Amino acid sequence: MEPLFHTIFQILYVVLDLYVWVLIISAILSWLIAFNVINTHNRFIYTVSDMLYRLTEPVLRPIRNVLPNLGGLDLSPIVLILAIMFAQRLLVNYGLVY
Repeated sequence: MEPLFHTIFQILYVVLDLYVWVLIISAILSWLIAFNVINTHNRFIYTVSDMLYRLTEPVLRPIRNVLPNLGGLDLSPIVLILAIMFAQRLLVNYGLVY
């Protein structure tokens, strides 16, 4: 396979890895806001929270629509992280990423 395709798939792998970190940070920040550890009246916290929401919500919303309602427990980030890990494993197993 051409080096260009390997480079594209390696960039995809890294982007997926970074998105997992965005999901984790978003979940932790939402917990901190829910338990009033940090306050969204702070402009920086609000900006970071809004940015993370805009990055994650379009991907998490369809997963939430499929998952059953578990009350206050949101498993959609876990499902998405597992799907990303599966996609990364496919990239490695098929030799698309070294």
